Amino acid sequence: MTTECHRSRAYDHGVTEEHTTTVLEEALAAVVGGRYVTTDQAIVGPRTTDHTGRHSGRAVALVRPANTAQVAAVLAACREHGAKVTVQGGRTGLVAGTVPENDDVLLSTERLVDVGAVNHDEMRVTVGAGVTLARLHQTAADAGLLFGVDIASRDSATVGGMVATNAGGLHTVRYGNMSAQVTGLEVVLPDSSIVRRTPRVPSDNTGYDLLSLWAGSEGTLGIVTAVDVALRPVPSRRVCALAGFDRLEDVIDAGRILRRYGAVDALELIDGRGLRLAAEYLGASVPTGLPWHLLVEFSGNEDRTEELATALSRCNIRDEPAVGTDATGRERVWAAREVFADLVGLFGPPVKFDAALPLDTLADFAAEAVTTVGRLAPDALPVLFGHIAEGNIHFNVLRCPDDAEIYPAILEVVRSHHGNVSSEHGVGTLKRNYLDLTLSPEDISTMWTLKKALDPDDYLNPAVLFPDSFRYQPRRLRQ
Repeated sequence: MTTECHRSRAYDHGVTEEHTTTVLEEALAAVVGGRYVTTDQAIVGPRTTDHTGRHSGRAVALVRPANTAQVAAVLAACREHGAKVTVQGGRTGLVAGTVPENDDVLLSTERLVDVGAVNHDEMRVTVGAGVTLARLHQTAADAGLLFGVDIASRDSATVGGMVATNAGGLHTVRYGNMSAQVTGLEVVLPDSSIVRRTPRVPSDNTGYDLLSLWAGSEGTLGIVTAVDVALRPVPSRRVCALAGFDRLEDVIDAGRILRRYGAVDALELIDGRGLRLAAEYLGASVPTGLPWHLLVEFSGNEDRTEELATALSRCNIRDEPAVGTDATGRERVWAAREVFADLVGLFGPPVKFDAALPLDTLADFAAEAVTTVGRLAPDALPVLFGHIAEGNIHFNVLRCPDDAEIYPAILEVVRSHHGNVSSEHGVGTLKRNYLDLTLSPEDISTMWTLKKALDPDDYLNPAVLFPDSFRYQPRRLRQ
């Protein structure tokens, strides 16, 4: 292991930065074992670039604790040696939320992978923060149950990271975001104390709702190490349809109609521009020719095909929808949505926007955002998709080499149409200086008061969530 150090901090009394790093490395090794801590930049360096490849930082070490006690001890060692800590899970985030700026220690939760026994009576299970979403889905399926949240990065996204960002996904219209699935948490606070909040009864109105406080806090108030999650019964029958529309306004109206049905399981907006690109460049077998599509799924313990047909008859659909009633048919329909996971990276790292708009301004936002892209980056390709029931839109700009102008311009369009800058991906580092587009100064100050109460030295996830004005001379990400 190398002892090279890139930290900018100066040390007195002749103590070199190299020596300081060596001492810190030894302290961390004493906690987790030598094989689970490294300062080798060949290993550490790649972990300082985010999932999109657009944003990079720098870290002095990587440490991988195996349990909650080790996480607490690692935080204590880092605090003692003046090292800031950035927490990393599956590193699938899209807002540079795991990119360090202070030559931090990277604390990975990848070894926190214990999975408890499923409690069938209460329909819940306890899992480590490093458990992937795909493994949680399989655990639930093996028990004859399901877990309600699903996202495209399911094979690498971790449960702890999804709690920290309050992830949403494909089935929020029925099951809600990640915070709605959390029934208990184990969290290591910045001072290394361990909090275990696990109400044993479903109705508990005692004191502050701490579970909601930590869900969505993006690792700034503590490190989630274990999660109690709710599981659900598996519907015995599913039916889905892909319907085409001439206008986005018609899709929005359809979403308003369909979300009122109790059987609705998914309502996904799909941009026809994206489907055409997928057919041309990926050879995907998807419908083309119409500008907009809506994927809707109904589920229950009875056949919902007629109910879905009745619901769709109330919508201004252009052509006969494609319907999937069995596993093969549903897979064919869902391919039109799943293909976007590959599509958005087709021309290199995309510029991504994750916002929620009121449904009555969503169509105007989309039109203005596309026009803005055309003005600032004529060769770029704007593509939309998202969860129409919540107005949650993923606006992606493909083939865009420079986001210096595009990013603030599109966020300003979001603000002007009364949207928020983060609907499910979090704020991270990328949007921290745009927080005031959604939150009032009083909102941000209240959040900062909570942060300073639990982490007065601002050493846990110090690049995340809060604007530069709240922090002392932070260094910008290299882009």
